[in-house]
Amino acid sequence: MSRKSMENASSVSRNFVLLGIVEMEELSYLYCILSLFIYIFIMVLSLEIVLVVLTEESLHEPMYIFICNLTFNGMLGSSSFFPKLIIDLLTSSHQISHVGCFLQVLAMMTYAFFELSSFTIMAYDRYLAVCDPLRYVTKMTNAKAIKLILGFFAYSFINILVAVILSSRLTYCGAQIKNIFCDNLSLIVLSCGDSSINNVYGALSTVTLLVFTLLIIGYSYLKIFMVCLKISKEACEKAIHTLITHLLGFSIFLVGGLFIFIRFRLGNNNLPLFSQVLLSVTFIVFPPLLNPLIYGIRTKALRVKIFQHLHKIRIISKL
Repeated sequence: MSRKSMENASSVSRNFVLLGIVEMEELSYLYCILSLFIYIFIMVLSLEIVLVVLTEESLHEPMYIFICNLTFNGMLGSSSFFPKLIIDLLTSSHQISHVGCFLQVLAMMTYAFFELSSFTIMAYDRYLAVCDPLRYVTKMTNAKAIKLILGFFAYSFINILVAVILSSRLTYCGAQIKNIFCDNLSLIVLSCGDSSINNVYGALSTVTLLVFTLLIIGYSYLKIFMVCLKISKEACEKAIHTLITHLLGFSIFLVGGLFIFIRFRLGNNNLPLFSQVLLSVTFIVFPPLLNPLIYGIRTKALRVKIFQHLHKIRIISKL
């Protein structure tokens, strides 16, 4: 079926059409293999980090709990995107039901909001560890770390759930989503009713979280840097190493989110569909792919335990 006839047929359909999948159809098997490889890599490496942190008692500290949380969130985000993409490419399916679309928006945007929240918690944790080390063990216990994680996850989920409920109440005059997955901004673009509440709520919730995140992270890392100027060279190098690791992970996600902003600011007519798709997937592909590598390699204690765990598995497999 041609794209034109597909678009005409979709006008009376109860499904949305993902035009990004149509764009990938000529090389669908290549994209499918690439997506499958990336997804398996993310899941295997992330699962290894999660298992090591959970099973190694020496890693039962807030910093490693937060790394485990960040990695696990990447697994959830990837699982809300890659399996459907792989199936769509294999079956040449270009459609998604309205309910399925809303569920995907809920899962992927909860991942995005919680990712920002996770980086914020990690910055605050490092601020306490470096700037108030004597009282760190009382201010940041494992129980408090878990409460922070659960609290921010609940905030992220409820925030996005409200946005999805608002979108589900809209009337849609179009069905063609210029992407390979459902996102809330595309749904608002397709609506033909009054979507002012959606726009205000979406902008307000996103800006609020982003400003809060940037303020906490900026303040925390600035204070860490100022303390580093006063402490010993060895302690300073260790703190800076941790700071660079966290900033690297945060920057990768922030750039991905910025690409989405650029996509919608440029408008649909000024940007080729393939470029729109490429910009849109950065936030859901690169952070889950690179975070396990960044934290697994740059965090020495975690890296050592991962290699020890892999060595044990290799020995057991030979028995």
